[in-house]
Amino acid sequence: MAVLMQQELNDLKKRLLALGAEVEGRVRQAVQALLTGDRALAETVKGGDAQIDNLEIELEEECLKVLALHQPVATDLRFIVSILKINNDLERVADFAVNIAERAIDLSGAIKIACPYDIARMAELVEQMLKMALDSLVDKDTDLARKTIQLDDDVDEMHKENFAKVKEAIKADLTYIDGLVYYLSISRYLERMGDLATNIAEDVVYQVDGEIIRHGGIQTCL
Repeated sequence: MAVLMQQELNDLKKRLLALGAEVEGRVRQAVQALLTGDRALAETVKGGDAQIDNLEIELEEECLKVLALHQPVATDLRFIVSILKINNDLERVADFAVNIAERAIDLSGAIKIACPYDIARMAELVEQMLKMALDSLVDKDTDLARKTIQLDDDVDEMHKENFAKVKEAIKADLTYIDGLVYYLSISRYLERMGDLATNIAEDVVYQVDGEIIRHGGIQTCL
């Protein structure tokens, strides 16, 4: 029974990593569509959302099946709980990628205006955080996970600065308010992606070290 459960746990991890790779790809495509004005690519990101949803549902069902059949405890239970949380976070990242793709489509039809902040810089940092979080999961690397968590403050500060820049741009000329509001939404989506990458990194720490570090606190679990 123990051998069978271990095989099923390994399968859960493989499924999660496959989902992570898919989500990373969608984020890159959404950002590329935004930066290049590629409406067709943005539509592709939107059209692929159902696939991500199905992968998330299938993985959740497999996790629940393992819990019901084997009733794991201690480390194995922490592993499955982490998989469930990360699975949900990845699906939400994919949703935000769709949101960015939608804004890219909106901007392709709006009055053209340059973004008042550096989208590429913020997107690059968020993509880096997502990659680091997933790499820390693969390697069980809590040091890398903690570095990911630290980067969230940088993303939050960027969003705060972006809000101020968009606000000033709107004050300067209301002609471009629709496009500027879209850009503000994009900054918010990227900021939320950073939060979700942080969640994933925190779940890696929980899975490996048994520490709950969300909300700024640390609690050691058995």
